[in-house]
Amino acid sequence: MCKSDQLTSSIKSTDAEFATAVCHDPTRRAVILTALVAGTCLASSRSSIAEEDLPGSNERPQKADVLVFSEGEHAGEVIKPQDLKTGGPPARAWPKDPNTSVVRKGSRLNEILVVKLDPAELDEETRARAAGGVVAYSAICVHTGCPITAWVKAAGGDKDVFKCVCHNSEYDPRQSAQVIFGPAPRRLPALPLVAEDGPLTVAATFIGKVGAQQAR
Repeated sequence: MCKSDQLTSSIKSTDAEFATAVCHDPTRRAVILTALVAGTCLASSRSSIAEEDLPGSNERPQKADVLVFSEGEHAGEVIKPQDLKTGGPPARAWPKDPNTSVVRKGSRLNEILVVKLDPAELDEETRARAAGGVVAYSAICVHTGCPITAWVKAAGGDKDVFKCVCHNSEYDPRQSAQVIFGPAPRRLPALPLVAEDGPLTVAATFIGKVGAQQAR
């Protein structure tokens, strides 16, 4: 048996007699509670779908976008250089339009790998587009389009690199994400960054084609 005032609060009703009747009628109570849960789930689903369909959510990262965590307890929060540990592991991120607050997660091709490295380890080309040692690359392997999920010691080396576990392609983020092992045909597209006492910000669009190689 339930208390009338508790159920009244749950279903947003001011009719105490109705609430009492529902308490004494298990069938009616079950129907109403089921409807409430279904309505909440539907509203949440619509909200999620609407967010993914917002104008700009499918567009590739644009200059002046900020980066936000794409997963974990800080998902959706802007990323600052101090949020990252030097030497990795990398964080996964989405670009976000700071003017409209639209997170560009409508396409998986927009996900980014962000890693903080010792600037002294970066080659000249990589250092030029880094933000205080923080570099960013596409999170999609250019071989067959698998997501890059591993940060491991390079084959035959002593430094951690990006690895696609689908076909074992490895990329060195210190050298413009050049392929150092595996079948990937080219390096990962790089995303130039800046960070002046604030969040990591996109300085220019991707350098290189995002996604898998074209089938021949």
